[in-house]
Amino acid sequence: MADTAGETAAQRSGGGESTFTVIVAALANLGIALAKAVAGVISGSSAMLSEAAHSVADTVTEVLLLTALKRSERPADEDHPLGYGPERYIWALLAAVATFVGGAVFSLYDGVHTLLSGEELGDPLASYVVLAVAFLLEGFSLRTGLRQARGEAARLRVPFRRYFRRTADTAVKAVVMEDSAALAGLLLAAGGLLGGQLTGSGVWDGVASLCIGALLLYVAWVLGRSNVELLIGRPLPRATRERIRAELLAVEHIEAVLELTTLVQGPREALVAAKVDFRDVSSAAQIEWACEQAEQRLREALPVVSRVYLDPTPGFAQRRSEGLNPWP
Repeated sequence: MADTAGETAAQRSGGGESTFTVIVAALANLGIALAKAVAGVISGSSAMLSEAAHSVADTVTEVLLLTALKRSERPADEDHPLGYGPERYIWALLAAVATFVGGAVFSLYDGVHTLLSGEELGDPLASYVVLAVAFLLEGFSLRTGLRQARGEAARLRVPFRRYFRRTADTAVKAVVMEDSAALAGLLLAAGGLLGGQLTGSGVWDGVASLCIGALLLYVAWVLGRSNVELLIGRPLPRATRERIRAELLAVEHIEAVLELTTLVQGPREALVAAKVDFRDVSSAAQIEWACEQAEQRLREALPVVSRVYLDPTPGFAQRRSEGLNPWP
């Protein structure tokens, strides 16, 4: 019963916002990675080299997220009748793996190596300059991601924290989390440099690298879990499901919603399937009209609903299949 062709203006607008947010983050991280690597070599700081690896991992992550956004926007076709929306979560999961392998593992290794072998500290001035510039660039990227996330939360009329925790737009979630981790990592790297400069010991730098690695591990775990959950299949929130049920019951000729299944397919795309008990005296034409009206009501009330499938099911048949008395 659903129209699978095309996207709404809101979907296109949201996709463009996410793409812009990811591109800003990618450009910022690429420049920062090069600057950190040069500063790390000059200063001999393992924390700076860890931060360079962090930025490289973030750059790879943004490239994977851009791939996810572009490939998931393809329209449905004969081979993929439900569209390509879930493909974004595959690429986003790979981005989380890149954060783990490219950033966390290197940082942890470099921190352990520094603690065991020590390091010769060079001139930290270049590192301080790079850290300051990187902080400004990462802050701008984070501001862009937060502005989009807050705008979406306001549009949906939900608290920001709840939206951020449950959003299906994992691209924006990844940018916000990675930029937040980047800012924290910059402060840790600066602390390691300052501690080494004041004490002459490389232990501070090694500890800073370990902390950066632990931070990246946490980010990779949260993003990986979010994408796996969406790949497995996550329903719409309970309150939204109850509203869908109420909208269906408000349609003339529908007596009961026997079974309701919802599936999130993208940030602004969800599937609704329901077994519906129609009035026994309803004609075929009335049932067809009721199905069309139900779909229209759901689309108007909840723009996120992109596909609606209704299965006319007698109430007594449903009860009998569940082992209950078909004639209550």
